[in-house]
Amino acid sequence: MAISRPTRVNERIRIREVRLIDENGQQLGIVPTFQALSIARERGLDLVEVAPNAVPPVCRIMDWGKERYEQSRKDRESRRNSKAITIKEVRLKPKTDDHDLDTKTRRAKEFLLEGDKVKLTVLFRGRENLHPEVGRVLLDRMLDQLVPVAIIESPPRLEGRNMTAMLAPKKQPAPVASAAAPAREEQGRQQAAPAATPPAPEEPVARQADAEDDVP
Repeated sequence: MAISRPTRVNERIRIREVRLIDENGQQLGIVPTFQALSIARERGLDLVEVAPNAVPPVCRIMDWGKERYEQSRKDRESRRNSKAITIKEVRLKPKTDDHDLDTKTRRAKEFLLEGDKVKLTVLFRGRENLHPEVGRVLLDRMLDQLVPVAIIESPPRLEGRNMTAMLAPKKQPAPVASAAAPAREEQGRQQAAPAATPPAPEEPVARQADAEDDVP
């Protein structure tokens, strides 16, 4: 087993010469170590050994403090984004009644929806070991109800005195908005809007000439 050693930086690099790469990735060739360190110091940077097993070892000019900070930040993000896989176990007995079976099925479904794996285990005791088919019936009933949210990684099988099955959570599809929703919203807005009031009919206006004709 290889044992990793700390990265050697600046004066800790005690070899005679190195293959030097500058901060822009340009190859500067093989130079004496004291000269490589002097170049790094003139640029306000560090000389870092990046390939200690090469002949000669490869060193790079860089900001070592910034490099360590960036690496630690990436490590933190990686640990934060990675979710530890948890296996939850749901135990049954061959004499588990229908009510308890439904309760344990709901519990297993909750574990799966939370992203955990679930191990279903039927525990046999004494003479119950003579009838493993009873446990298989119980597991099959649970699997039928959990298939919509689970992937069967390991079907029911007898392991010693127990019968087990392993389930993994199934990725649920993202909800898709109904295409009819915008139409329904528009229709609702139209129904909620007050009806336009029709214009009032114009009243007839008697012509002055007609009024004058009626005078005797």
